[in-house]
Amino acid sequence: MVAADRPVRKRIPGSDIPPLSHRKGATALPERVDRAAMLPHVDRSFKRVEGKRDRVHAVKPKVVVVLGIMGCLPVAGTGVAWNTLQHLIALRRLGYDVYYVEATAVWPFNATTDDCTFPVAYISNLLNRFGFENKWAYVAAHSDNRCYGLSELQVKDLYARADAIINLFGGTILRDEHMRCPVRIYLETDPVVHQIRIANGEERYINLVAAHTALFTWGTNYGASDCRVPLQSFEYKPTRSPVLLDCWDSPCNPAARYFTTIGHWDQSVKDLEYDGERYSWSKHREFLKLLELPRRTTQEFSLALAIDDSATVQMLEGYGWRVEDAYQISETLESYRAYIRGSRGELTVAKDMNVRLRSGWFSERSACYLAAGKPVITQETGFSKSIPTGLGLYGFQKLEDIPPAIEAINSDYPRHAQAAKEIAAEYFDAEKLLRQVTIEAGL
Repeated sequence: MVAADRPVRKRIPGSDIPPLSHRKGATALPERVDRAAMLPHVDRSFKRVEGKRDRVHAVKPKVVVVLGIMGCLPVAGTGVAWNTLQHLIALRRLGYDVYYVEATAVWPFNATTDDCTFPVAYISNLLNRFGFENKWAYVAAHSDNRCYGLSELQVKDLYARADAIINLFGGTILRDEHMRCPVRIYLETDPVVHQIRIANGEERYINLVAAHTALFTWGTNYGASDCRVPLQSFEYKPTRSPVLLDCWDSPCNPAARYFTTIGHWDQSVKDLEYDGERYSWSKHREFLKLLELPRRTTQEFSLALAIDDSATVQMLEGYGWRVEDAYQISETLESYRAYIRGSRGELTVAKDMNVRLRSGWFSERSACYLAAGKPVITQETGFSKSIPTGLGLYGFQKLEDIPPAIEAINSDYPRHAQAAKEIAAEYFDAEKLLRQVTIEAGL
């Protein structure tokens, strides 16, 4: 998704690249959210993901610039902060000289004037904390192109000497200075949106995608006979959400109480029309199909939602769902991770457009649950064609599929928790996946 569409608001060393086939065997934040509290907190107990790493470049490391959108929605709970960091750190572990640049042309987050103070402070504190001092820039592309962090000359020089640019989220429209880089990677994390816009003839999105030399998507079912995502003339390579396994590893806790998830409730403003049908980007329609679930099992469920509709909260609670505040849970990287680690597992849904068009999308948040040893039950999008299910991970198509999955997990929880970790290590290891991306992109 282009950022402009977003509302302001045990590492496994030496493993092979995982194949994508079976191996046999943004709503604006409410004013009640404290902006200062959302800045990254320094926590000495948080494990620095640094140390000696295997290097793929023996002499001079290749330069990789990651274009991101953290300043558009600087909340760890959206997945954007964790997702971006896991890309940056994994690329550095692979031996690349990694930089982060944000130049989305989106108005500064939560600003009433042309004031970049908050997103700049957020990005600076977050990246400095993880060792990316002097390796980031925020470009005020929405106004006069002022540069924060790196200077304007340094940014231009960076683009000129970069060996590759990774347009993470597909959130940045490439400009002339980007085109000087020989390898330009489009890395799509929200499948279907751009494809529908392109199929509808929107030139902006056609040009956005066409500016890249290699296209990657989390839509792992693209091109399959059962996938109805319109691909037009573009060819996408499948990949998945990269997870730093050592950041999420946690001991098995059979006493954990709730199956949980974190997300926005209603994002219908992002729905799209295609070929006479309406496709929803919002998950709430899929959750409404599961309202009766708490009444069909003794298992308890808790939803951490970004929602300000008290009537809907009361309705969910009336059916037996516990509802928590996603903003509070997502206040910091640590609080977001602690919520996942403290869960029994994840019960979640996918967006309507991914379900109906069978994109093969799998959530980066769900991948983090797996890495933490938390079994996942999630809605089928076609992902199970390339990731094994039935132990540690279950895909469902209807409400009736869920209670048996819950029963199976709870009957041997330690076994399913261990299987969840093994799936994460096999299919979501950040270094494996990003090594695969860089090789296939020609870097």
